[in-house]
Amino acid sequence: MSSRCLLAVVIALVFAVSPLAAIAAEKQITDIKQLAGTWQGWVTSQLSGSERVLMTVKEDGSYQSSTTRDGGTLTVGKYYLQGGKVRYKSSRSEGTVVISEDKGKTTMILAPEGSFNPVTGPATYERVK
Repeated sequence: MSSRCLLAVVIALVFAVSPLAAIAAEKQITDIKQLAGTWQGWVTSQLSGSERVLMTVKEDGSYQSSTTRDGGTLTVGKYYLQGGKVRYKSSRSEGTVVISEDKGKTTMILAPEGSFNPVTGPATYERVK
């Protein structure tokens, strides 16, 4: 095999594998207990923009989250597995969840679906403990 042909094969393999690198950070959750712990992050609201939020998840998937500002809002809900994917339903919205890991950080992104509560937007959390 010539060096040009070998180089072409290597380049083709790099392009073929690179989409997998972007997906590799997503963490597959097989037991909802894997989400248990304390998370902090940001929630987006049409009324107040981005707000800092703290969330505690129990081993059964139930959770409480509250914005950290004075007079902040309290949200209660539950994470569950459906078809191998994590979903959530709360007192404000319901939707999909993506868990990812990168450089030792675990991140959770909640994406509301439908018109359950148009005031609540997406939220991004990082595991604290």
